[in-house]
Amino acid sequence: MENILAQAAKVAEEAEVFAVASEETQAQFEANRLKYLQTKQQTSVALRIVRQGKIGYATTTELDDRQNLVNNAVETAQFGMQAKFQLPAPSSYPQVKIFDSKMESVSTEEMIKLGEELITAVTGHTQGIICEAEVAKGVISVRIMNSRGGQAQYRKSFFSLGIEGNLVSGTDMLFVGESESSCRPLSESRAVAEVVLQQLELAKNRASVPSRSLPVIFTPHGVASALIMPLMTAFNGKTVLEGASPIGNRLGQLVFDQKLWLWDDPTIVYRPSSRPCDDEGIPSQRTPLVEGGTVTNFLYDLQTAALAHTRSTSNGGRSHGGLPAPTPSAFIIAPGKATFAEMVQDIKEGLVIEQLMGAGQGNILGGDFSGNVLLGYKVESGKIVGRVKDSMVSGNVYQVLKEIMALGSESKWVGSFLQTPHIYCPSLSVASKG
Repeated sequence: MENILAQAAKVAEEAEVFAVASEETQAQFEANRLKYLQTKQQTSVALRIVRQGKIGYATTTELDDRQNLVNNAVETAQFGMQAKFQLPAPSSYPQVKIFDSKMESVSTEEMIKLGEELITAVTGHTQGIICEAEVAKGVISVRIMNSRGGQAQYRKSFFSLGIEGNLVSGTDMLFVGESESSCRPLSESRAVAEVVLQQLELAKNRASVPSRSLPVIFTPHGVASALIMPLMTAFNGKTVLEGASPIGNRLGQLVFDQKLWLWDDPTIVYRPSSRPCDDEGIPSQRTPLVEGGTVTNFLYDLQTAALAHTRSTSNGGRSHGGLPAPTPSAFIIAPGKATFAEMVQDIKEGLVIEQLMGAGQGNILGGDFSGNVLLGYKVESGKIVGRVKDSMVSGNVYQVLKEIMALGSESKWVGSFLQTPHIYCPSLSVASKG
């Protein structure tokens, strides 16, 4: 990396080298049995330069091909956008625990056993269900250096296990699933299996819902599938700069229900989305986005922050090694005071939404969503009475989050990108074939 940086510095005003190496082992199960076990290794180096005021960029997996990397970056700089930023000088970084050395001693036999336990628990509960499962572990190493002396490096371990089940009965298809992830090894499959078994129990009976506006409780998975993508887009500094964000000109204004508190946080220990710095070497920080319903910040990388005359929020992310762009780390929604049981008891007739399919196909920029209820339950007189099918819901994320009846008292991680409680909204449009 030092040699690449030295060569690039001779032909550019500024230069930055970003290297990432990863090793991942996966145990993949299909149709209730182990399908394959594989280990993948990947290494890539990206070079970003500022030459004659313009951004040049190149990437390679051939680590000895330094001259070509520099030449390609110089060539692309002719057509690059104007650089408005300065690369960061040396800095100190927060101590974020994201590596567990025990990960390397987890055997493939243990991983296979976890997957088999998940499948056995689910197939033992419901005859005829077909399951897919995955158990994965890995280590990622990141190193960043730039011509202003800024440099950072870290190692992150990760472990995940999850299962999806599909039960077909005639024309009826039931989908259930759950997953868990951490930077530490997961030695128990029971918690994931129990969630799926609860889904299967609640789905045993069928129920129909009327086509009208009904109160709805979004579970954490429901929040992830319906509400989060429009929010992540709206708080993206690039969307704000382009004038496409519905909240871009509402900084400091009350836009949401006063119960809503939302922030982006890459400093939570042992979470796969955490890190000591972003992919540009900016120290990680917790960024408040909504406080008591008021919009307080947007997410920026170095370039978009400079264009917006503000500072990077440490959200420069590189998708597949590309150029940095504003990228959320993990969205955290603060819990409220109501239990899930209390929310259900409050509903005379309504829905619990566990998973929406196709919700992201609406007008995401405007906050609209609509989708088929892939997994959801009917509530009657304060009790869940069965699973609904052939039903759709539609709404707008800003309307849903402007009037929140209650937020759940317990939060849950969905994947590595969201921690949220249940969200209870008083009215959502429901359309049902039944």
